[in-house]
Amino acid sequence: MNSAPEARQLGEYRLKELLDENDISRTWLAEQVSVARLVLVDELRSDCADLKEVFLADIRAKASVDHPLIGSVFEAVAEPGLCFYAHELLSGVTLAERETAGLSFIPARLAHILRRISEAHLQHETLGHSTSPLDLDAIHLDEHGVIRLKNLALAGVRSPDQSVRDILHLGNVMIPLVTYGEPGATRLLTLLSWMRGEGLEAPITWAQIRDFCMQIEHQLADSLSSLTPTQAGLQAGKKLPIALISTITLLALVGIAIFAVKMRPPLPPAPPRASLPGAVSVPAGSYPNPDGTEQALPAFRISANEITIGQYSAFLETLGMLAKDSKHTFDHPDQPAEKSSHVPTEWLSLLAAATSKTDSTWQGLPVSLDSPVIGVDWWDAAAYAEWKQARLPSQEEWFAALSLQLKAPATLPPGAWASVTSETADRTPTGLVGMAGSVCEWTSKQGVNPANPLGERLWVLIGGSYLKPGTNALSREWTADRSLRRPDLGFRVVFDVK
Repeated sequence: MNSAPEARQLGEYRLKELLDENDISRTWLAEQVSVARLVLVDELRSDCADLKEVFLADIRAKASVDHPLIGSVFEAVAEPGLCFYAHELLSGVTLAERETAGLSFIPARLAHILRRISEAHLQHETLGHSTSPLDLDAIHLDEHGVIRLKNLALAGVRSPDQSVRDILHLGNVMIPLVTYGEPGATRLLTLLSWMRGEGLEAPITWAQIRDFCMQIEHQLADSLSSLTPTQAGLQAGKKLPIALISTITLLALVGIAIFAVKMRPPLPPAPPRASLPGAVSVPAGSYPNPDGTEQALPAFRISANEITIGQYSAFLETLGMLAKDSKHTFDHPDQPAEKSSHVPTEWLSLLAAATSKTDSTWQGLPVSLDSPVIGVDWWDAAAYAEWKQARLPSQEEWFAALSLQLKAPATLPPGAWASVTSETADRTPTGLVGMAGSVCEWTSKQGVNPANPLGERLWVLIGGSYLKPGTNALSREWTADRSLRRPDLGFRVVFDVK
């Protein structure tokens, strides 16, 4: 490209190099003088002044995008004889440059990249942003592995076929970026085939791609956590041969490192995990309920512990293996149509901590696969229960199980956050754990708050919570929102006795 005319400046932007030119605008590499940073400046060509409003409408569309993964607009200037906007210069290399260089990603890493792309384009979908076609040259990856996308927003109303267009294209052009023979390659290639529409009656959506990528990521969590940075020295720029030389050198070093790892003696196997306690049987009979009366209940069995991260992970893996048309098999009939996933809030980071051999903490909490799953709503809990051929307990069943062989449930000591296998103070004589601590729990039905007997019936959360240390097994909350998710809210399940 050409250098800028000597000393040419647009506002506070000193033009350095002409990078691109199309029918109506020029794109410059420029320096923002006041803060000494490099930016991109798109300038409306002087011979296209009649297209000024079209140019400005696209700028306004880009400026309305507020997403951490998408490039930002810094400033727009429209004056007589002058119309331009300055926007972020994304660092790193594009996936197009990486594909040209013949470099691929291990599946865990590429699944992460594709998930982040999906999240960014879900933002466009949600806000109705029209976008220009998405290609690999719009996706940047810096030396730290951070993914950023070019701002593709355009003026106008988004049409549904824009997502279909971009998904289909990525399903084709991302194939060379998959490292064959690595764990997860088959799963990722299957997802790319779905993106191309193979074997599906309806096009796959960005939300489904995001969810499938999250499942692939957590299934390959160990691989993802042990990634060796690659292509750290490959910088964005015009001199691709120099970048290739740097890349080849880095790949050689990575290869040596991998060889050295393989030559090390294997680590001793991890000690076996303790088995989870079995369900507790509650015989048929008349039991006290939380509101001070008694109720006759048929026999049932209730899980001794709140459902764990490990147990819920197995549920998600099952969903991931199901065909698209079957993936809603376990959903509650009343589940909202817009709910398309049962992945908990911050699931990937929670699972990574639970399986980590070096840092098994999440938001300051020690976690393992035997810790209660959190960040789940009522619909998630109900779907898991259906998968287990079980159901959520009613508050009356939950309280009956608590009261079994325990005359004064209020005396059960409140418990802190704890894994199922650790000794907790809130263990009942029959072996139930977590009733007065760890996390509060979803129940199956609505109930009236006795403090407001004329109020509406709401969904009941029951049991103690580590975030509310003073609470105990008699604690209850009421909510109208079955989509509520909290870091101290989980569930257990009940099995009918036939």
